[in-house]
Amino acid sequence: MTRATGDAAGEVSFGPFCLNVGQRLLAKDGVPVELGARALDLLIALASAPNTLLTKQDLMSAVWPDVIVEEGNLRFHMTGLRKALGDGRDGARYITTIPGRGYSFVAPISGSSAALVPGDGAVKFRHANLPNRLERMVGRESDILDLSERLSRFPVVSIVGGGGVGKTTVAIALANQLAGAFDGAAVLADFGTLSDPSLVSPALASMLGIPVGSDDVRPSLLAYLRDKRILLVFDTCEHLVDTVADLAASIIDAAPHVRILVTSREALRIEGESIYKLDTLACAPVDPEMTAEKILSYPASQMFAERIAASGVPLSLTDDDARIIAAICRKLDGMALALELAARRVEAYGLSQTAALLDQHLALAWVGSRNAPPRQKTLRATLDWSFGLLSDLDRTVLRRLAIFVGDFTLDAAWEVIATPSLDRPALFGAIDSLVAKSLLSANSFGAMMRYRLLDTTRAYALNSQIEDDLADLAASHASYYRRWLEQFGPDWPTLSSGPERLPYFLGINNVRAALEWAFGDSGNVDVGISLAAAAVPVFQAMSLFPECQRWSERALSAMGEHYQESREEMHLQAGLGISRMYLHGGRDALPALTRGLEIAEGRGNAVDQLKVLGPLNMFHLRTGDFKSALQCAYRCSSVAEATEEPSAISLGHFFLGNSLHFGGELGRARLELEAALASDPLPSRAPGSYVGFQGRGLAGGILARNLWLQGFPDQAAVRARQAIKEAAEADHSLTLCIALLGGIAVFLWRGDLESAQEHIDWLISRAGLHSLSPYVSVARGFEAEIAIRRGDPSAGVDSLRRCIERLHASTYEVFTTMLEISLIKGLAALGKVDEGLERVEKAIQSVETKGDFCYGPELLRIKGNLLGSISASDEARHCITGAIAASRKMCARGWELRASCDLAALEADLGKKREAATILRLVLDEFDEGHDTDDLQAAQDMSMHGGDVPIVIEASHERPTRRP
Repeated sequence: MTRATGDAAGEVSFGPFCLNVGQRLLAKDGVPVELGARALDLLIALASAPNTLLTKQDLMSAVWPDVIVEEGNLRFHMTGLRKALGDGRDGARYITTIPGRGYSFVAPISGSSAALVPGDGAVKFRHANLPNRLERMVGRESDILDLSERLSRFPVVSIVGGGGVGKTTVAIALANQLAGAFDGAAVLADFGTLSDPSLVSPALASMLGIPVGSDDVRPSLLAYLRDKRILLVFDTCEHLVDTVADLAASIIDAAPHVRILVTSREALRIEGESIYKLDTLACAPVDPEMTAEKILSYPASQMFAERIAASGVPLSLTDDDARIIAAICRKLDGMALALELAARRVEAYGLSQTAALLDQHLALAWVGSRNAPPRQKTLRATLDWSFGLLSDLDRTVLRRLAIFVGDFTLDAAWEVIATPSLDRPALFGAIDSLVAKSLLSANSFGAMMRYRLLDTTRAYALNSQIEDDLADLAASHASYYRRWLEQFGPDWPTLSSGPERLPYFLGINNVRAALEWAFGDSGNVDVGISLAAAAVPVFQAMSLFPECQRWSERALSAMGEHYQESREEMHLQAGLGISRMYLHGGRDALPALTRGLEIAEGRGNAVDQLKVLGPLNMFHLRTGDFKSALQCAYRCSSVAEATEEPSAISLGHFFLGNSLHFGGELGRARLELEAALASDPLPSRAPGSYVGFQGRGLAGGILARNLWLQGFPDQAAVRARQAIKEAAEADHSLTLCIALLGGIAVFLWRGDLESAQEHIDWLISRAGLHSLSPYVSVARGFEAEIAIRRGDPSAGVDSLRRCIERLHASTYEVFTTMLEISLIKGLAALGKVDEGLERVEKAIQSVETKGDFCYGPELLRIKGNLLGSISASDEARHCITGAIAASRKMCARGWELRASCDLAALEADLGKKREAATILRLVLDEFDEGHDTDDLQAAQDMSMHGGDVPIVIEASHERPTRRP
């Protein structure tokens, strides 16, 4: 490396600094920075090769070229340089240390870092032919840094990846960045223009200016390179890979200072080579709530948007526009060339139509830049180039592998695409070859490798497929995934986290494709029915209820008489009922569930019965028939015990505990719910998937409600947060939504409105994502209650009316009583006492009829308050004392505390302060926790004032306020 000094007039800037080499001046915001000569030399050397590892020896040679110095000198001046730059202060970062190796300049630079290379060095090598790097390259910063570090350690670095991924772009950018470290001696050899292997060495020699005067130019070439410090870029080597590999091996043996950077769809596989797999650009995930700003932070979206703007299209993206861009990027797998070609279509078609055309695979023929190599004019040309390099066997296997959508395993490939003439060794050899040639990607999930064709490659291969072969392949593919679901479907309830479920989740894309084929014009209905029956429990376990409903309905409508009362019909009827119940909450789920139970009972299998009894219990709860739900829960518990399956028994405890809770039997409910929680956290294979959740996963949210009612507000909050945390970690949306419903109720009862609002937002987001519209309505109702408490009863009441009407319309009644209580309180705050009394009477009657007795004491208390506000004191006292009695019978100390405060307020109004104080003291003595909650603070305030400060509990955070 030459010393980074001289009289070149180069100038670059970074952060607030400007560095001028010719004047040997560093300025900050225009003010010169005092910097020693050696420190300045260090800065010039580092800034000359940004994002590149410079070893300690490199830097000492640059700054002290003719003197032997110790590393201590380097550290001393490096410390001074960093101090002058303010490196590390206020988040500023200019130089990073690679421990034991050296240093790298990491700050973004404006202006070309080549300007810092001395004039004589810049022209020392007159055969340098690198094209200029792009002004801006998106999403490749970490690749450039990693590659430059590898080139400091390995003589050959090969950038390997599929066609159109951006290998050449990255290689040219890296070579431009490193040219200064090679005194400007960097040469690009584009082998994509060659077809004859014998021309490889002569072509390179010609680019280096070596006369080509004999048949064998290699000796002259190696002799020329022997003492050179030079960077050679071998571009597009896959079609000449054997010849290029032999040449590269000879060069690194003969010329120790030469570095070779290779781009190829296949590695050279020589000693001294470091293989760098260049991935496609990262894409934004599917998220209907992601903003444009967040989407455009992903490299693929960023590149696509920039290419649209570069084509002259005015760009002002809304969130919806950005989501279309994200979908296009995912469809194209983040492939740089494909994104470039698609972005050029936006000017003619617009975003939405461009996305639609992609689904028709028209992108294969879209034309790109005029100056692009012929093999990259279109995606089809790129794939034609790759396809032309394959053997006949490789082509056959690639075409057949196109039947897979997304990821697949080696076993799946063998089961689906093997033929009598394609045995296992031949198939595995072809897959190995396709991976090596970057036409098939391979990724490990634990000990298992999974393979995948990019969508554009798959479309190309399908277009070249023979129709008869495709039909046979589709049948084989569907049959395989039916067996796969039957084998692994029961595993779903045992997988406790998203990462554990990921390999299974990836297989679902193939299940979807197989279902589409089976029920299509050229499909096989019998295969489709058995496939749908096997898929139903997995769709439920993944909270994919719209798909569960769709395929259950499709399969049931296609069934012939020979499927009547079959296991397939039982599964499909249960799946149809469950999905309808969660999506709509309506009674149209009951016929399917009832039919499923009839078949299960006829088959006499306890596990099958539980798979339908559990959803029936949930159905009765959701439709507001709490008494029927309790009877069904007893049956669930009994059947679950008969299975002797731990996870089934856990479900039985949950169903019974849940129903007992709403029925007001809080003591027994707690025992059942705690038993469900005590089950093995990783249950064995069992029926959980047919219900859509595990008993253990849901019990925590209901137990939290139960604990608050029993008078343990702090334990309730802890349990609620734990249940939500576990459900979120399991990444199971239905379980999370139900845990959130229980947790939000606890937060509202405690008066923790901030926590309630935070979790309401979460519930709306997750429930909306999975089309669980009844949960969204409940969440909006909870949100309206917060508005009432925060002093906006008018808006809260209007919102609650709408939410309750929507829930009635969908017959989702499990939370309507709780929301009705909130509405009545809002009406009281607005002074609409008559309407409040009318609604509270109806709610009390409804509880008696439906059986959600857990709300009975609170309704009586509220009725008493409303009566008291119109001077019906005797009736008010009767209702409130009735609420206290009902609370005690139920052991619901949470309700009892509120009613006791109201009774104390009535006594205080009559001048009976001693009686009021006694009432408060007796109820306060029952609480050992929760003293910071709204209800207990209100009771303590009243007790301190002898019971004569009546307040509105839950109405607002303003204290004291006269009770209505």
